[in-house]
Amino acid sequence: MVLTNGNEIFKKAREGKYAVGAFNTNNLEWTRAILAAAEKTQTPILIQTSMGAAKYMGGYELCKNLVESTVKAMNITVPVIMHLDHGNYEAAKECIEVGYNSVMFDGHDLPFAENLEKTKEIVALAHAKGISVEAEVGSIGGEEDGIVGAGEIADVDEAKQLADTGVDYLAVGIGNIHGVYPANWQGLNFDRLQELGDAIKTPLVLHGGSGIPKEQIVKAISMGISKVNVNTECQLAFAKATREYIEAGKDLEGKGFDPRKLLAPGTQAIQDTVEERIEWFGTPKA
Repeated sequence: MVLTNGNEIFKKAREGKYAVGAFNTNNLEWTRAILAAAEKTQTPILIQTSMGAAKYMGGYELCKNLVESTVKAMNITVPVIMHLDHGNYEAAKECIEVGYNSVMFDGHDLPFAENLEKTKEIVALAHAKGISVEAEVGSIGGEEDGIVGAGEIADVDEAKQLADTGVDYLAVGIGNIHGVYPANWQGLNFDRLQELGDAIKTPLVLHGGSGIPKEQIVKAISMGISKVNVNTECQLAFAKATREYIEAGKDLEGKGFDPRKLLAPGTQAIQDTVEERIEWFGTPKA
C-alpha cells in the first residue's frame, strides 16, 4: 500500500461520526508498532512526526523514507498517511517539498491575521501537490516542541475563517492539552465544540488525546472530531514496559541486553496502546 493523503479518509470520518487515530513516531520501533497495529485491526492510520522528533531521527526526508520503506517491508495493506505534526511555516514548506502526504501548519502563536495568511499560502503550496493541510485555532494547552499553549478555547469566527482557506482538517482548542493532564483538569468544553461542529463541516482534530477519558473522546467524536492525536500514552507505555523488563533482570539473562530483545516489550506496549485507541475511536476497517 502506497502512502496517501487524508482528504477522503477524514471527510468520511466526519460524515460517519468516527475518528482516525494520529500517532507520533519517534524511531523505528515506534514506526513498526504503529503500522503493526493498523494492519492487525485493518484500519487506516496517520503516522506523524513532530519537528523535534524529525530532528532527532535525522530530518524529514529520512522520516518519510523510513515510514515508506517500513510500509513496504511489513507488507502493510491499509491506507497510511504521513503527516507533519505542529509544524511551523518553514517546516510545513520543507515537508511539502520532501513529499509528506499531509502537513500541519501551526500558526496559533502568531497574530491571527498572519496565521490566516500563512495558512492560505501553505494550502496553496500543498494542494498543488495533492497534500492535505491541517491548521490550528485556539491554542492547545501544554508544550509541543517549544510551542507553549495555555489551553485557549477556539473562537468560532476565527475557526470559520481558517476553514474557509480550504484546509482539510482543523485542530481546535477546547480545553485539551499536550502531555500528562493535571489532577485539576476541568475536562473538554463540549459547549464550544458544539458551536464549532455546527458552524464548520471541515473535519475537526483533537490534539492532546493522551489522558482524556474514553467517554469524553467518544462524545467529542460524535460532535465532529474526526482525528485524535496520541503520543504521550505511547511514550508512557513504552517506558513502563521497558522499566519492568530491566527491573526483572531480563537484560542480564543470556543476551537479554540485545536491543532487539530489550526494546521488544516496549514496542509491543506501543502496539497494544494503538490498538486500544483505534477501538475507542470507532475506526472502521479499511
